[in-house]
Amino acid sequence: MRQGIVAGGLAVLIASAVLGTAVPARAAVPVANGVYVLASGSSGKCVEVAGSSPDNGAPLTQIACSTTATNQQFKAIAQGSVYNLANVASGRCIDVPNSTTTSGTQLQQWGCGDGTKPNQQWTFTTSTAATGKYLIKNVATGLCLSNKDGSTAGGNPIVQETCSDLARMQWTFNPTSSGGGTPTVASDGTGRYRTVQAAIDAVPSGNTGRVVITIKPGSYREIVTLNKPYVTLQGLGSSPADTLIVNNRSAYTSGTSGSFTAQVSGRDATLTNLTVSNDLDESTIPSGHQAVALRLDGDRTTMTNVRVLGDQDTLLVNDSARAYVKNSYVEGTVDFIFGGGTIVFHSCDIHEKRSTGGPITAASTAAAKTYGFLFYKSRVTGAGTGNTTLGRPWRPDAQVLYRESTLSATIATAQPWTDMSTNSWKNARFSEYRNNGSGATVNANRKQLTDSEAANYTPQKYLAGGDGWNPAG
Repeated sequence: MRQGIVAGGLAVLIASAVLGTAVPARAAVPVANGVYVLASGSSGKCVEVAGSSPDNGAPLTQIACSTTATNQQFKAIAQGSVYNLANVASGRCIDVPNSTTTSGTQLQQWGCGDGTKPNQQWTFTTSTAATGKYLIKNVATGLCLSNKDGSTAGGNPIVQETCSDLARMQWTFNPTSSGGGTPTVASDGTGRYRTVQAAIDAVPSGNTGRVVITIKPGSYREIVTLNKPYVTLQGLGSSPADTLIVNNRSAYTSGTSGSFTAQVSGRDATLTNLTVSNDLDESTIPSGHQAVALRLDGDRTTMTNVRVLGDQDTLLVNDSARAYVKNSYVEGTVDFIFGGGTIVFHSCDIHEKRSTGGPITAASTAAAKTYGFLFYKSRVTGAGTGNTTLGRPWRPDAQVLYRESTLSATIATAQPWTDMSTNSWKNARFSEYRNNGSGATVNANRKQLTDSEAANYTPQKYLAGGDGWNPAG
């Protein structure tokens, strides 16, 4: 069926310009020297230095957001792996008074000095509960930036409190025109590079620090090979649909594994707020309709708010890959998530686009590998009814689990797993756990994990490997 499957130097910064006073719908991945307004997840209001004071000790409050108000703009200044947040109007940094560890203490601004004061240093951790939002944690106190009591009132204090992934401690980094206004990649010539691949090629091969490549909204018809470590590809549109990386190669000309539009082979890669697509028109070729949109080979890839679009064999997860995918969308027709690697889909949408249905997965997990594919708290939908299967085994020991997910009426409830060549679904490691929806019927053809078994099949267990990697939190 398939052909040819194989198993600190550059700082690329800045988001594109945002004009006017309304906070943009998109959110940024915070990067060094980026300038942002910080919007509260509980109120939608933004952090400000009260009264635009230039003085040490001026308190922080919240107010209706304005990307042009400099007393709401904060520059993320990297100090190694942590950041100062310096107010653009005053030049002073967000500060925990006297490094107190008291939860509820109102935060202030104070002179930044040489940037090494731990009570002015912060880490940014991706929220696991809200897309595009971050927890902002102080290095000295271990407490998090918070909108006091989650109030929506203007002038409400900004405080520190014991960290929890709640709305009042979830912050969106909205880029401003002060952020520089130059995307890394723009096909119209307004960026540093016209193609995504040119920007990747500019990253040193021995890169050891995070490099963020920002991509202006548009369509980029190219082949992208992300073969450098610690690189982020970040679309700058208001949705992932605005930034499209697309091509139309197929197995007919390139073999299945070589048909990709984008390949990620560098370790610790991140993709966010963009679309990767293979738009092959199958009617234009006599055979070899497999057409990969995204091929994953690298270890420790994370994807957030990403769309992966294709027909047959959309997303290839090769044996060497470990990947965590959250709040994203994958669609296809036949075996559109396949391979022998390990991947977790968390709160994702998986869509069978063919009205006649088809198998969603074709896992080829090696017998010695415990973990293959996990669909966790995700949603499975389809164009047809009762004719889509959860998967079939490309190798005899394929491992796939749908856990606590919503399965729509597209699923063939009586027989949701099928054979592949001589490989029987009955011998594969196919299972479910506490799914819901009209396609989640329990019967003898649908192995259900017990609670004790499920404890060993969490996102954290899938991804831990030998290094304890835990992007799921």
